[in-house]
Parts: sequence; C-alpha cells; structure tokens
Amino acid sequence: MVKAVAVLSSNEGVTGTLHFKQQADGPTHVTGNISGLKPGLHGFHVHALGDTTNGCNSTGPHFNPKGTEHGAPDDEIRHAGDLGNLKVGHDGNVDIKITDKQIPLTGPNSILGRALVVHRDEDDLGRGGHELSKSTGNAGDRIACGIVGLVEE
Repeated sequence: MVKAVAVLSSNEGVTGTLHFKQQADGPTHVTGNISGLKPGLHGFHVHALGDTTNGCNSTGPHFNPKGTEHGAPDDEIRHAGDLGNLKVGHDGNVDIKITDKQIPLTGPNSILGRALVVHRDEDDLGRGGHELSKSTGNAGDRIACGIVGLVEE
C-alpha cells in the first residue's frame, strides 16, 4: 500500500486535505474535504508540476503523459489529471471520494510531487466548444492547490 497526502491552500480562504491510497497496481483512492469554495461546480485536476513558487499559476498544465485531449474522468480519451468537477454545497464544503486508475502513486506516471488544483469555474469536460475546452476544460482561474506528497504507512 502506498499512501500520499495533499494539503490545499489559497489566497482566497480555500483549504483542504486529500488522502491518496493505492494498493499494488490497482486504482488510486482519493478521499478528503475542501472548504471555503463558492457553491456550484469547480474544475479539479492534477497538474504536471509540483511548483508553487508563483502560487497555483506555476503548477504547469494538466498532467497529460499520453498527450491526449481534455475530457471527463470516465472518458476513454482524457488527460490523466482530468478529475472532473467538484460539486460544492451551499455551505462551501465538498467531501471527496474518487477512485481513478490514471493517477498512480508509483511508476513512470506517478502523481507524487505533482499539484492538485481547484479551479474557479466549472470544467466543461472538453465539450464546451470554447477554444480552451480541449486543453483545460475552460475551468477558469486556479484558486487553490497543493502538492501530492508521500506519507508514512
């Protein structure tokens, strides 16, 4: 079992902690909570870089080791880092429970050391027709982020 954590923060009061677990070559399970968001849908992605020297803006593009187009988490063709949207309740909180096989904690496409990013707007999942739909889901500004780091078992 490999375990990791990402502690999210922002200049806008968004905070959260996400826990990752992966057994052998199985899917990665992500659980946690994020608070301080506006109610509604917010794009949620793994970005390629674990660099926050310029806040969330320096985390690079979506993690995309196969060089594919942006899509939804259940799409056959998608960036590995495309985790869809967070559905935030009226209280500004969202509980997260995701199982995904494209965000491993081991191997050449590991997400360890990469950034988890919450966006201001809804991710159109590559279907919006906007010029950014096929690259970012047109999800808007990056409002919170954290680096995925290994934790002790």
